[in-house]
Amino acid sequence: MSQLWIEQGSFVTMTGEQEVIEGHMLIEDDRIVYIGEEPPQEVAVDAKRLPGKGLLFMPGLINTHGHAAMSLLRGFSDDQVLQVWLEQKMWPMEGRYQQEDTRVGTELAILEMLKSGTTTFVDMYDRMDMVAEAAEQSGIRAWLTRGAIGLCSEQEQREKLEEAIRFVQEWNGRGDGRIRTMLSPHAPYTCPPAYIEQFVQAAHDLDVMLHTHMSETAAEVEQNVRDYGCRPPEHLDKLGFFSRPAFVAHAVHLLDEEIALLAERGVGVSHNPASNLKLASGVARVPELLAAGVKVSLGTDSAASNNNLDLFDEIRLSALIHKGVSGDPTAVPAYRALELATLGGAATLGQSSQLGRLQPGMKADFIAIDIDQPHFYPRTSLVSHLVYAASGRDVRHVWIDGRQIVKDHVCLLMDEERIKSESQQRFEALLAR
Repeated sequence: MSQLWIEQGSFVTMTGEQEVIEGHMLIEDDRIVYIGEEPPQEVAVDAKRLPGKGLLFMPGLINTHGHAAMSLLRGFSDDQVLQVWLEQKMWPMEGRYQQEDTRVGTELAILEMLKSGTTTFVDMYDRMDMVAEAAEQSGIRAWLTRGAIGLCSEQEQREKLEEAIRFVQEWNGRGDGRIRTMLSPHAPYTCPPAYIEQFVQAAHDLDVMLHTHMSETAAEVEQNVRDYGCRPPEHLDKLGFFSRPAFVAHAVHLLDEEIALLAERGVGVSHNPASNLKLASGVARVPELLAAGVKVSLGTDSAASNNNLDLFDEIRLSALIHKGVSGDPTAVPAYRALELATLGGAATLGQSSQLGRLQPGMKADFIAIDIDQPHFYPRTSLVSHLVYAASGRDVRHVWIDGRQIVKDHVCLLMDEERIKSESQQRFEALLAR
């Protein structure tokens, strides 16, 4: 048994009981066993002690949608609408990807996420063995899925589905339980109905979650109506997609009745404000989703459409843009925005009893933020400062499963210099192919 005693720190617990606790937290192996204003009663003689002065501790952030390997394409194509960006820029470049491109791009993304406070991420891509290996070695917690585009022959469709199933079977629970797997047909507009149904059946057979893109753009919704006679939520519901635990990315263009359907089916929504804004996809109806009881979390999407993986950016945007478009400054308050990146992510992944709060019994996934900086003064509201003033660059330490993964801004299990160098080399090689 190993213990870590954090002394005299500031703690944003996300339990709703108090905004901030000034006190102590005790970690035993991979769990939080105590948090409170007074020192813990039972501390081992050999417990490691960490002075918390000048640090704010909070649950690790949960990024519920992304494509990590696309970090190699950061800045390659900006200021384009989604379909042009995808079909003319991204897909041709991704078609040149080799195994090492996926590995290095994923490592670069994980490095960025860890250093900015993300302790759990969702990833949808291909060559997922490379993604999983990078996640396992880095110490991060990951929910991984082989995204499958069905715009191909039936044989290719079968091969992709078989690959997705094999990945689920081989990787679920690896990395001491840090790696979990799902199934993901890419989107209703890239997968024929019968193909989506095959994924639904496989999810039932394997007892795993489903994830997909949905209603990201108005054009996508219109195409769905032309092709299938209904909008994406109704379409997916008819195909049985929502008969499994499921969550969708973006969900920008929703009608009231579609929001009600998601709430009724228990479907989560990964809100990706920066990517949605950059691609001019629109602004999701998050206040209405929350009011209806839909589980809403935050995602960055890829660094190719964002262009960073700092979830603090998404927290701030989610608090600001909904005020702007609604004219209501209370639309998404600061604490609610912080919930989206912690509790909301945990709920979306069915992990509310494990992640998202600093509380006895919870997994010891947490981060320490350096608040001894000008933008954290005066000490009016630390929650407000986290949402409106902080960034991922303020994250100093990171723990996952009680193990320190980042110390003094340095990733302990990753070679940052190698990853940066190789990412530049791999991008230049992509251009030359």
